[in-house]
Amino acid sequence: MNDKAPEQTSEKPGLGSVVKSILAAAIGVQTDKNREKDFTQGSPIAFIIGGFIFTALFIFTIAMIVGFVTR
Repeated sequence: MNDKAPEQTSEKPGLGSVVKSILAAAIGVQTDKNREKDFTQGSPIAFIIGGFIFTALFIFTIAMIVGFVTR
């Protein structure tokens, strides 16, 4: 018999869940429920690395758009 409640299981979030959380946090629409789940179940290093990758891709994309427009 499982003593833990369903919301307290220690399942690690998958790649899709991490990406979804990073994108939601980046545009400011992350819910408190999802944020709490990320902090309790997710690995902080996965979100840190994902955040750096997202930031680098965002800056690269903006630079490419600006370079294309200013030609």
